[in-house]
Amino acid sequence: MFLMGLVFGFFLYKKKAFWRVVVSVLITQFVISLFLTTYWIHMLYGAKYVPLLATRVVQSGIISAAQIIVIPLLIRTVDRLGKLKEEPAKKAEEPAAEPVGMTPQEAIDYIENYTYSSTKLGLERTEELLHKLGDPQNDVKFIHVTGSNGKGSTCCMLASILQRAGYKVGLYTSPYIQDFRERIQINGEFIPGEDLARLTVKVRALADTMTDPASQFEFVTALAIEYFKEEKCDVVVLEVGMGGAMDATNVIPAPEVAVITNVGLEHTEYLGDTLEAIAENKSGIIKPGCSAVCYDGAPEVTAVVKRVCAEKDVPLTCLDFRDLQPVSETLEGQRFLYKGKEYFIPLLGPHQINNTAVVLEIVNTLRARGWSITDEDVELGLRFTRWPARFEVLRRDPLCILDGGHNPQCAQALTASLRELLPDRKAVFLMGILADKDYKQVIDMILPYASEFYTLTPLSPRALDTDALAAELRSHGAEATACHGIDEGIDAAVKAAGPDGLVVIFGSLYLAGAVRSAFQARLKAAKATQRAVGRANRRGLTVGQRAEKSALICKKLTELPEIREADIIFSYLAMPEEVELSAFHDWAKANGKQVAFPLTGKHGKMEIYIPGPEGGMVQDRYGISAPDPEKSTWVDPKKIDVVIVPMVGFDKDNNRLGQGGGYYDRYLTRCPGAKHIAVAFAEQEFDRIETDFFDLPVDMVVTDK
Repeated sequence: MFLMGLVFGFFLYKKKAFWRVVVSVLITQFVISLFLTTYWIHMLYGAKYVPLLATRVVQSGIISAAQIIVIPLLIRTVDRLGKLKEEPAKKAEEPAAEPVGMTPQEAIDYIENYTYSSTKLGLERTEELLHKLGDPQNDVKFIHVTGSNGKGSTCCMLASILQRAGYKVGLYTSPYIQDFRERIQINGEFIPGEDLARLTVKVRALADTMTDPASQFEFVTALAIEYFKEEKCDVVVLEVGMGGAMDATNVIPAPEVAVITNVGLEHTEYLGDTLEAIAENKSGIIKPGCSAVCYDGAPEVTAVVKRVCAEKDVPLTCLDFRDLQPVSETLEGQRFLYKGKEYFIPLLGPHQINNTAVVLEIVNTLRARGWSITDEDVELGLRFTRWPARFEVLRRDPLCILDGGHNPQCAQALTASLRELLPDRKAVFLMGILADKDYKQVIDMILPYASEFYTLTPLSPRALDTDALAAELRSHGAEATACHGIDEGIDAAVKAAGPDGLVVIFGSLYLAGAVRSAFQARLKAAKATQRAVGRANRRGLTVGQRAEKSALICKKLTELPEIREADIIFSYLAMPEEVELSAFHDWAKANGKQVAFPLTGKHGKMEIYIPGPEGGMVQDRYGISAPDPEKSTWVDPKKIDVVIVPMVGFDKDNNRLGQGGGYYDRYLTRCPGAKHIAVAFAEQEFDRIETDFFDLPVDMVVTDK
């Protein structure tokens, strides 16, 4: 048996070739088993060797054939069992496979349908998820903002000012109005879809390993902080989701400034049923090492904030709204004095003046902590703040105002704005609200300002059904009609108001996004029509007429004091049929001025360059002549004195209609210190240009007339 085992081991140690099995079997059966075993039997029992050998040949042949078949099967089975035992160890040693990628829309769909989306207070899950990401919150500076109302607009104004001051500013807010990516911004730009998709895959892979899964808000908060860290933001303006102490955003270290805006009764099932309890919760964002700013609100709220700051040795600035003095307010914006200095904001409503005062005190606090922010940064940052769905004018005939307010405090702010801006005017209300809001009190507050109501169901599982809301309104004595689609509701309200009437869309940010999208789709169609008319009017001029009119416009430009005093002028190189400015460019260069031109890129981005002495030019993505960035000098938009803006159409209010790409609309906000001068042929004038949220009027329009 020893010899047989030795032969099998020698020939089968690699367990591969079939012939090894055959040779080992033949040797063991015919050499060892047949010949040697027969010989031992012959010696022991005295039997004749040859007859005995003959009787055992058939037996050995059968056994050999069976072994040749069975042994390979046994080897294969044992080998497979061995591999199964090794697999867990190999998997533990091998790096995890790369998660499957996503498209931007798949990422948004995944987040919005996230399995663990319920409200879950507590910091443990967010801390665990951020720790798996490498604790990015420790590499970013924050300004942390909480409150019941006004925190979103406060964040937006502050981010705008800090951006003007030259900082790279992250902004995290919720909910969004139209595009999920609104929630995560850097310097006014939404997070790119590709980055959102990449980070969703990254965070998902880590979140899936958690025993206690993160909620949807915790997931998005971790994703946003990781993005801000990757992009090396100088500071992040971080809006609390709900409350403060146990909100997912409160995993950050001590912020530069902790801000408490207006506090009211909200989310009482989570935060407490008194103002003191809610203020205590919200004061949880105040940490040793930060500074704090508090809204001039209910005395019991201020008392709690003062006590918490004293306990944590945090310097506190409390607002005193007696330092505020309104100056004027129109549908374009409002002017006011704060501590004797005048400011302008495009946001409407008395409450926005209060919010702006909070922002001004945050700025003063940041300055005291060493941040460099000039008065001009503040003025321009406020002037160019854009915050949609907050008493926003969507249309002017009839006047349509959109407000995403959703609670009694918001209703109070809305009615105050209506009294101030539109006194003695009843509005047709298009309304939708969430079922978990105090909608009965909201109805009582807005009822005196309404002629009739049309209702809609907001896009939220928490929404109050349109029929239920209409029934509730009727129970309050109002005339109410339930509508079952956004377009149906808009058409009904606009028709009821008439061209000179007033429509107010109110009740929920979840409703505001859908309404805004519908209005923008209509506006886009109207603009396309106007754009076609403007181009046709321009095209109707002969080549000689365009040349003559262009020469007149160039001469008028050279006579403007704003042009003569300018050092750097941002102009354009004309496309066919546009005002030709070559003569003006020659005059400007001859008079020692630097003339810069645009180079357009992807995603609506544009940069400005002064061509080098060799005049290197390239074709941009639209085939228009543009500076070669390799041979030209980039221009800081803050240093531009005058911008010459091309356009398709204009009106008497200096509203302009561009080509439709949005390049100038985006860029003009980057150089607010410059004079914006549009040029066009007189034939391109309209009675009124259709404008939307991002459209800004220019300072003047120069035509051949």
